[in-house]
Amino acid sequence: MISANDLSPSELAALLAFHADAGIEWLLEDRPVDRVAEFEAMKAKRAEGRAAPQTGPTAVTGAPHRQAHGAVPSARTVQRPATLPTPPSVAIPDEQAISEARFAAESARSLAELRTAAEAFTHCNLKNSARNLVFAEGNADSGIMIIGPMPYADDDREGRPFSGRHGDMLERMLAGIGLSREGVLLSNVVPWRPPGNRVPSGREADICRPFIERQIALAEPRYLLLLGNFTARFFYASSETIHQMRGEWREVSAGGHVVPALATLHPQDLMTAPVNKRFAWQDLLALKARIGN
Repeated sequence: MISANDLSPSELAALLAFHADAGIEWLLEDRPVDRVAEFEAMKAKRAEGRAAPQTGPTAVTGAPHRQAHGAVPSARTVQRPATLPTPPSVAIPDEQAISEARFAAESARSLAELRTAAEAFTHCNLKNSARNLVFAEGNADSGIMIIGPMPYADDDREGRPFSGRHGDMLERMLAGIGLSREGVLLSNVVPWRPPGNRVPSGREADICRPFIERQIALAEPRYLLLLGNFTARFFYASSETIHQMRGEWREVSAGGHVVPALATLHPQDLMTAPVNKRFAWQDLLALKARIGN
């Protein structure tokens, strides 16, 4: 077993980054800890504190009865255990989170303002584990918007959509039909990477929906290219697979802006199963024919 003491600072940093990318959020202790015994000892200590007689002005007989009748206790009559932890921030209900996301998104009058609103938004749990917000990037005036499902590890590190191997594959896909990443607008349905690259839950997607729909409404693209199964299902409200949805133009409505959309396979699908490249190529040719390049 390798000890942390045997690693250089750079090697240790690389190892921790690898664990974070894999979705590991907790580290084990060097030696086993009996948490049950710790808990029993804590209970016993608290029991002793309650049993000990109180002296001084803080022990006021009948204080609970007077408080029940509306009396406001003084600061000295209120005692809290010294070991009481600071309570965590209270999570708001999903419906309220969706409502606040909608308000924040609709208040933005530009993509720059929308990015600021997303950075300030705190009611999606995905933000707590992600390193960076991964917002739309590229040419918003191109008329072509390409949307993936979510940021992956490289995207989260760089704070840019379609970084690393996925970005390299997408650039080759676009180059085949005369496009480049700088000449289109790139984004994701969910702007924060889920731990371990898991698929976002339905509630997480619902909370993030106002932000991606507002991006579409503000950019007003003429065409959408939807990458992957999750993205196509999200916009088409369908349970079909990507192989059933790909290659067919459908309409997507976002903030009153209706735009034709074409679904195809995600770069990850092409790297996992190279046979999918021929299907993606057919879809890209359909996009090229539609935009007239």
